[in-house]
Amino acid sequence: MNRRLALKQMALVTGGLALIPGCDFSEEKILAAYDELQITDGHQQVLKSLVDTIIPKTDLKGAVELGVHDFVLVMANDCLGKEDQQRFVSGLKGFDQYVKTNFGTKFLKLDQAKAVEVVDTLLDAKKEVSAGSEDYQYFVKTTKKYAIQAYMASEYVMTELMPYTLVPGPKFNGSKKIVPGEKVNING
Repeated sequence: MNRRLALKQMALVTGGLALIPGCDFSEEKILAAYDELQITDGHQQVLKSLVDTIIPKTDLKGAVELGVHDFVLVMANDCLGKEDQQRFVSGLKGFDQYVKTNFGTKFLKLDQAKAVEVVDTLLDAKKEVSAGSEDYQYFVKTTKKYAIQAYMASEYVMTELMPYTLVPGPKFNGSKKIVPGEKVNING
């Protein structure tokens, strides 16, 4: 065996091992679909948890099952102005840490009841939660607005819960009695 080659390879391996602790391999990649927002998968998980808190799964499908969080991001990416996008992203990126600072634990780790309490506190327009919470309130309010819009316009709601028919429809009955629990047509 060639000593010079062995020493050179050992030096390279030792140098490589010395550099590994200085490298940060945990950096999250920015999601390409939302180019204006510059958010990561971790931020998307926070949004998914928030949307699940706003419209949870019960005996009906929840917002996460219907992909409402993606709709919220698309609307924020495509329909908000630059200034509002910055407020939305600022609220999204700091939301988990803000909740940890003010409520004791990160939003992703809260149980459903505590998460609802946090969201209700931020949605309450009458009281200021804390200084600098404007972006977080804007983020939660915008998310709620788009989540409700997406849920109500989803195929599930329009076909299963409130079937859509043209008004007055082929079977118009002007004196129909309302029966509790019956599927309703919200369009007429």
